[in-house]
Amino acid sequence: MKVFEETDLSLVEAASAYAALGSEQRLALLRHLTRSGQDGISIGALGEATGLSGANLTHHLKILAGAGLIRQEKQGRSVICAAADYETFKRLNDFLMAECCADMEEHDHG
Repeated sequence: MKVFEETDLSLVEAASAYAALGSEQRLALLRHLTRSGQDGISIGALGEATGLSGANLTHHLKILAGAGLIRQEKQGRSVICAAADYETFKRLNDFLMAECCADMEEHDHG
């Protein structure tokens, strides 16, 4: 699983995370996991809620986990999926907003 070590994301890290969201199914999974909170949800319940199952569900979860957007934990015989650290989402947002309006003054006077 990709873990972001620094406060600021590199262009490569941000691109990887955003690329993982380039699928309607993965975006729906992530939104559902985000709604489920820190405790997460079992894979079975996630599949029922999103209409995805089996290899298709596993494939999409693997991509989201690989991008550092979710974590998967095993509790007993059940796999619990939870939205990754909400800090990752904040850092992705901060990446986009870091230079917000930086060129406005230049355009206003030009």
